[in-house]
Amino acid sequence: MGQLSQFQAAKLVKRIVCGLTLSLMAISLLANSVSHAQKNTRQKPKPRQTSSTSPTSLQTLGPPPPVPQLVKKPAPPEKEPEINVGDVISVETSEVMIPVTVRDSSGRLVSDLKRNDFRVFEDGSAQPLSDLELRQVPVDVALMVDASSSVASKLDDFRKAAEGFAARLAADDRLSLIKFDDRVELLLDWTKSRFQLHRALNRVEPGMFTRFNDALFLASRDQFAAAAKSRRALIILTDGIDSGRGTTSLETALHALLQAQVTVYVVSNTQISRAEKLNELDALTNGGSARFNQLRIDDLREGIRVLDQSENNLAQLTAATGGRLFKPLSFAALESTYAEVADELRHQYAIYYTPLNKTRDGGFRRVKVETANPSFRSQTRVGYFAPKT
Repeated sequence: MGQLSQFQAAKLVKRIVCGLTLSLMAISLLANSVSHAQKNTRQKPKPRQTSSTSPTSLQTLGPPPPVPQLVKKPAPPEKEPEINVGDVISVETSEVMIPVTVRDSSGRLVSDLKRNDFRVFEDGSAQPLSDLELRQVPVDVALMVDASSSVASKLDDFRKAAEGFAARLAADDRLSLIKFDDRVELLLDWTKSRFQLHRALNRVEPGMFTRFNDALFLASRDQFAAAAKSRRALIILTDGIDSGRGTTSLETALHALLQAQVTVYVVSNTQISRAEKLNELDALTNGGSARFNQLRIDDLREGIRVLDQSENNLAQLTAATGGRLFKPLSFAALESTYAEVADELRHQYAIYYTPLNKTRDGGFRRVKVETANPSFRSQTRVGYFAPKT
């Protein structure tokens, strides 16, 4: 190849420069066009397609209205009551319930009397009767057993008698179980379950000494503490001889029982104990060895005297509360004795009246119940303590 002349070289360079310039101008125009197109694309987005179907009826309702608020109607202003002279303003009164047992001249229970057959006197004044019910008022019965040495060997007889007694009560009647010796223990609180009573009876264990007065007081204060809404009965197997290790007197215990409106039935083993002591005393005094057994003879005679005194106290206790004293001749007779108590409770009247004496001073009101038939004998507690404000 021959060498280019100076003129030709200059011409070639000029052509190359022109070509490059045109290429750069084309690239610049193309870049501006792309940038402008992207800008237009950002400014005008493609509109969203919507459904061509018409809106539903639920959509046309719009948003739900707010939940309404209950506006209470303003109460009218209270007006002070107008009390005119002579108007009677009633006050709270306490209705009294008296359980009454009626027997005829032969000792049989009488259960067909009506309200007009009764007359009630409070502190000597006749009272109007509000109501009369028979076998419609439930009874709460606390079974109490003296587990000291005088009864300890015969606890099985008591268990059998107690279960037989419970079987004769109505379904709404309640039971509790208390054991006392040198301690007073609540073995079963109020229940309608005969099965629970059965289990609790198996927890009765023998002990020593007898806190009889304390047991009466604690049962009145704790087991019968609530306001009386039912008949209340306490049935006790005991000889009633307090060992003097407690803090309560018999008078204090009786006061508590009357306040709690509890009827007390005592199944006393005094006759059984007395017969045992008399047999031993007879053997000692008629056997020619009295002079060698004088201490034992004196002890037996003192024991019989104490039994006589206890029996007298138990008779007064049961009479004052409207109950009865039972003196079976053997522990084998316990079952029939408890059955007799259950029969009496089933045929007991519940007499209600509102006392004419409205004084709420906590004082004692003596009550007497009579029947239209003079040959009938009424059995109830001697009275009650009025409420105190």
